[in-house]
Amino acid sequence: MSRPPFAIGLTGGIGSGKSTVADMFAARGATIVDTDLIAHSMTAPHGPAMPAILSEFGPEFINDSGAMDRARMRQLVFADAGAKARLEAILHPRIRDAALAAGAAASGAYVIYAVPLLIESGTWRARVTRLLAVDCPEEVQIARVMARNNLPEAQVRAIMAAQVSRAERLAAADDVIVNNAGIDALEAQVARLHALYLQIRW
Repeated sequence: MSRPPFAIGLTGGIGSGKSTVADMFAARGATIVDTDLIAHSMTAPHGPAMPAILSEFGPEFINDSGAMDRARMRQLVFADAGAKARLEAILHPRIRDAALAAGAAASGAYVIYAVPLLIESGTWRARVTRLLAVDCPEEVQIARVMARNNLPEAQVRAIMAAQVSRAERLAAADDVIVNNAGIDALEAQVARLHALYLQIRW
């Protein structure tokens, strides 16, 4: 499936503010395809990935509602690289195909694929025209995620360690939004890039 004429890959570390930035672009007319939301739908009760997850991991990883037990699966994949690879083999192709189908059907000014592990996955870079990274200091990331997800600092650092480094992410990006100075500063950066994308999208 071919990508739209102009597509942005939006990425950033956990707690960097990707969702806030995506919402700001959406308010300006961009179509947002959020792979996190697609992943949640895949592992929701009766989701498309649930039969394969049940077959691969067993009923102990399915909760009473029929969804994937996220907390239990998270513990497993952080402790077992093989289990992580097996889960990714189930989810990643399904997420990619659903995201590309949504992008192809989009009617917005341009498409933004919000992909937390865009750089790590290796398959997304060739499918987008430009890569946009949301950046903030790592200590800010940690504080945000601890407050938002009620996770201990050690677990947040483990999640961050599984992602590419901040330096690698910035080196790969065509555009960077720095999220460390409040909403007004964030809006100004989004407005500038939105104008750029409208100018160069064709």
